[in-house]
Amino acid sequence: MEVNLAVLKPTSIHESQYKRRRVSLNGADTSLSCQVLHDAENSLPTLRCSDYYTKPCLSELAIREFSNPGYCSRVEDFVIGRIGYGCVKFIGETDVRRLDLDSIVKFRKCEIVIYEDDSSKPLVGHGLNKPAEVTLLLQTKPLSNLNETQLAKIVEKLKCKTESQGARFISFNPDNREWKFLVQHFSRFGLVEEDEDEDDVPMDDVSPGAQDPEGMNGNEVSDDEDNASPDMSLLSHSLPAHLGLDPVRMQDMRMLWFPAKEDEVEALTNKHPYDNPPFAKDSSRSPLHHSSRKTVHNSNTPSIRKTPLALKEFNPGGFSSTSSGAILLSQQNKGLHLTTRKSEGFELELTKKTPVTGNHSCNIVDAALFMGRSFRVGWGPNGILVHSGMPVGSDNSRAVLSSVINIEKVALDKVTRDDSNKVKEELTDFCFSSPLNIHKELSRETKKVELGTYNLKLQKLICDRLTLPDICRSYIDIIEKQLEVPSLSSDTRVLLMHQVLVWELIKVLFSTRKMGGQLKLIEEEEEDMISDARESYPDVDQEALPLIRRAAFSYWLQESVHHRVQEDISSLNELSGLEHIFLLLSGRQMDAAVELAASRGDVRLSCLLSQAGGSTTNRADIAHQLDLWRKNGLDFSFIEDDRVRLLELLSGNIHRALHGVKIDWKRFLGLLMWYKLPPDISLPVVFNTYQKLLNEGDAPYPVPVYIDEGPIEDVSKWVLNNRFDLAYYLMLLHAREENDFGALKTMFSASASTYDPLDYHMIWHQRAVLEAIGTFSSNDLHVLDMAYVSQLLCLGQCHWAIYVVLHMPHREDYPYLQATVIREILFQYCEVWSTSDSQWEFIESLGIPLAWLHEALAIFHSYTGDLPKALGHFLACASWQKAHSIFLTSVAPSLFLSAKHTEIWELATSMEDYKSEIEDWDLGAGIYISFYILKNSLQEDNSTMTELDTLENKNDACADFISRLNKSLAVRGNKLSVEARVVFSKMAEEISSLLLSDSNEGSTGEDQLICFETVFRAPMPEDLRSYHLQDAVSLFTCHLSELAQ
Repeated sequence: MEVNLAVLKPTSIHESQYKRRRVSLNGADTSLSCQVLHDAENSLPTLRCSDYYTKPCLSELAIREFSNPGYCSRVEDFVIGRIGYGCVKFIGETDVRRLDLDSIVKFRKCEIVIYEDDSSKPLVGHGLNKPAEVTLLLQTKPLSNLNETQLAKIVEKLKCKTESQGARFISFNPDNREWKFLVQHFSRFGLVEEDEDEDDVPMDDVSPGAQDPEGMNGNEVSDDEDNASPDMSLLSHSLPAHLGLDPVRMQDMRMLWFPAKEDEVEALTNKHPYDNPPFAKDSSRSPLHHSSRKTVHNSNTPSIRKTPLALKEFNPGGFSSTSSGAILLSQQNKGLHLTTRKSEGFELELTKKTPVTGNHSCNIVDAALFMGRSFRVGWGPNGILVHSGMPVGSDNSRAVLSSVINIEKVALDKVTRDDSNKVKEELTDFCFSSPLNIHKELSRETKKVELGTYNLKLQKLICDRLTLPDICRSYIDIIEKQLEVPSLSSDTRVLLMHQVLVWELIKVLFSTRKMGGQLKLIEEEEEDMISDARESYPDVDQEALPLIRRAAFSYWLQESVHHRVQEDISSLNELSGLEHIFLLLSGRQMDAAVELAASRGDVRLSCLLSQAGGSTTNRADIAHQLDLWRKNGLDFSFIEDDRVRLLELLSGNIHRALHGVKIDWKRFLGLLMWYKLPPDISLPVVFNTYQKLLNEGDAPYPVPVYIDEGPIEDVSKWVLNNRFDLAYYLMLLHAREENDFGALKTMFSASASTYDPLDYHMIWHQRAVLEAIGTFSSNDLHVLDMAYVSQLLCLGQCHWAIYVVLHMPHREDYPYLQATVIREILFQYCEVWSTSDSQWEFIESLGIPLAWLHEALAIFHSYTGDLPKALGHFLACASWQKAHSIFLTSVAPSLFLSAKHTEIWELATSMEDYKSEIEDWDLGAGIYISFYILKNSLQEDNSTMTELDTLENKNDACADFISRLNKSLAVRGNKLSVEARVVFSKMAEEISSLLLSDSNEGSTGEDQLICFETVFRAPMPEDLRSYHLQDAVSLFTCHLSELAQ
C-alpha cells in the first residue's frame, strides 16, 4: 500500500490511522535520495492490529520523518490506543523508532499491559517505559441514573485503586466512563498486588478470548496472545504451580481432555460489554494488573484435580498484632517463623454460581473444598487461626481469594509490647511473673479432688481485710516499676495509672481498720496519695467508721480528678477568674479556690467558698436567696454567668451549675457528694444516688478510662450499654455488698479497664483478691480464668497457666474441668515446658501427677519420631499397652539388630509384671523374654540343665517358641515392621541352629529328623531353609541305609 505525499487531505480513521502504511515517494520528489527514503521507512514503528491506532498516525509519522529526519526519535506526546478500551499518552518526547507496538502495548478490559515480557522491558525512561497519562474506558452500565453520593463513592473507589497501584488519579468522567490517571513507569513490581483494605471486587480470571470478543469473530488479524503457546513466566503464579505441578503440562492436558465447546465460545463471543453491573468483578480490577492466569471456559466438564496434598509444608504467610496474612499451598519452606507477606490467589465471587452450586466455568472452588480432606480450618496454638475465608476485620464482603489460605494471629501479647511494638522481657515480668509471685506468696487453702487413680490439689486464695492495704500496696509497687520502663506509649501509661487508682480504691472501699486502742486511719500526705497512719483513738464511736471511709474516698476522688482539673485550668486565659474557681471546686481544691477569690478582692465570694460543702443550712440559704432574686425579677444579666454558676453550685443545685458545661463522670460524682448530698451521708447512698441519676439520664455515663481519657476518642463507635469503668463497678460492689452479685459480673471483663479485649492480666488478680476478702462469691467466671490462661500460654508461661487453672473454682457438675485443661496444656505445649527445668520443677511442686507429664512427653516424642524416648515415657506413665506397641514394632527390633540385648531384656522385664494389662503379651514382648530364656537354656551344659535335660524336651520347647513366632506374625500381619519380621527370622534361625547342634550329640536319626521337622516350621529365609533341607535329606538317606543293613 502506498501513500502519496502530495495528497495531505484528511482521510478516514480506518484508512489512515489503524493500518500500517508502506510509504512510497515515487513521483513526489525524484530528487530525494533513495537512502533517505530507506532510512525514513525503517525508522517507523509497526502496528498491524486493526482496532489499534496512534497519534500522530503512521502516515503522518512517515511524512514528518521524511521531511525532518530523526523525528521518530523525539515524537512529542505520542499516543497509542484501542477503540472501545482507551489510550495512553506518553508525556514529553518519545523514541518510537522500530518499535513493535503489537507486542509491546496491549489493551484489555479495564487494564493496560506494556512490556508484558519483563526480559524485553527497557530501563525506566527508555522506550515506552516512561511517564504516561492513561485513559481507560470502563465497560459498565450507564451511570446517568446514579445519584451524587453513589458517583462520589465510585470516584473515591477508583482513586484508592489508582493510588494502591502506585499511580496518581486524575479524573473520572461518568458521562463517557473515562478513567484517567498518571503513571511514572510501567513495571510488573508493585502494580499486581491488590489493596486488601478496599471493598473492591476483583476481575474474572478469563482468557483473552473472553476479554477480546473482537478477536473471535473472524476478523482478519487477531491478537498474538490468542494463539501463543503457554509461557512459563505467565503460568508461574497459576494454581498448578502452587500445587507443585508443571503448569505448562497441566494446561496442555486440560486442553486435550476438556476442549472448549462451541456453544460456550459463541456465548463468550456474543457477550455484551454492558452485561456486568457497574464496578463489578470485571471492571474493578486494577488497570495495571499484569494478568497471567488464563482459565479455559468449560461449564459442563469437571475440573482437573490433584490427589489431596496434606498441609504439612507451606510458604509462611504474614500476620502481626494488627494485620492479617496469607499463605499459598506449597511444598517448600516449612513454616517456622511467620513473616509478613502478601500472596495472590484465584478469586471467587460469592454473587455468582460456583462449580458446587451450579454451572459456572469462570470460578474455582475454595481451597478447603479443592484440597479435600487433607485440609482443615481451625485454631492452632498461641491464638493462630488458619482458614480459607475472608480475613478477620476485612470490609470486603463480596469476594474472597479462594486459593489463599489465611493465617491470622490473635494479639494476646500486646500488653508486653512497647511503643515500637517490640516485646520487652521486663514488661513480661512486670505484667505476669511479678504479680503471680505476689499471689503465690499469699495464704491459700488446698482442696484435694480425686480423679480416678490421681489426685489434684485445687487452691483458693485466702486473705482478710486487715492485710488488704499491704496486698494492694504490693501490686501498686509493681505497676509503678512498670511505669519506669522507657518507650512506653502514652496510652499505656494512662491505663497503668488507672490500675494504680483501682488498687487504691479497693483499699479504700474494702479494707478494715483495727479498733480497741488502735485505729488505722487514712490521712493526707504530700508524697503518698494515701498512707496508713496509726493514731490512738480509744473511744472511737462505731458509727464514725462510715464517715472515715467517706473521707478516704473523698480524698481518692480528689486525687483521681486532679490531673483533669489542671488540664482544664491550663487552657484558660488570665481573665477567666470565676471559671478558674469553678474548676478548682470541681476537684475540691478548696484552699486554692479561696485564695484565688481573695487575691481578686472578692472577699464575699471567698467567705462563701470557705463554707462550701459544709452545713446544709448554708446551702439552703444560698438557694433561698437565688429563688428570691428570681421571684423579684432580678436582672441576672448584670451578674456574670460564671458567678451565678458558682452560686448555684454552692447552693447544691449541681445541674443548674453544670448547664452548658461538659464534665467527666468522676467530677460529677464528686460534685454530687461534696455539694449536693449531706456531708454525713454514707458512700452506698452516694453511689446509689448517682446510679439513679444515671438511669434517668441526668448524670454522665461512667465510661471506661480508655474512652474517658484516651486513646479511644470516637465514643459513638462503642456500645456503652453495660460498659462501665472498673472503678465505678467497685463502687457499685461496695454499695451492693450484701446483695446478689449476678448483676455485676461484667465488671471482670477486660473492657472495664482496657481497650484490649484480650488483656486479663490484672483484672484476674483483682477478682482473686476481692473474692478472697469475701466481697462476693462466684463459681462461673471461667471465661476470665481461661482468657488469662491463654495470655500466659501465648508467652510460653505454661507453669503459671497451670497455676491459674488450679485456682479455678471446683464445680460438682464439671468435676474434671481442671484436669482436662491441665492435660491439654501439657500436651499442646510440651516442647515449651519440657525444655525448661524451672517450669518442670514448678509444675511438679503444684502437685500435678508425674504420669500426666510423662504421657505428654510420650505423645510428643511419638509425633517427632523419637520412639525410644516415647517408650521410656510411656513406661513412666504406666501406659503399658502403648509402650508394648512401640516396643514391639520399633524399639525392640532396632535394638536387636544392633545387638543391644541387655536393653531389650530390661525393657521387656519392666513390662512383665503388668502383662495382664497388655493385649497379646505372649505374642509380643513375651516372645523376646522366651527367646533369651530358651537361648540360654540351649547354650548351657547338659549337666546343669533341669527342665530341658533331654532332646525331646528341647524340641518341644523350640516347637512351642516357633509356634508363637508364627502365630504372632499371623495375628499382627502388616502391623509388624520389616525390621520386626527380620528379627523374628533371626530368632528362629538361632534357635534352630542351637536345636540342630544339640541333636547331633548322641541322638538317634529318628530324633534328629523330628528336630528337622520343627526347624522347617520356623519363619526363616528360603536359602537357609534349603540348606537345612539338604542336611535333612542326607540324614534321612543315612537312616535308610542303616535300616537296609
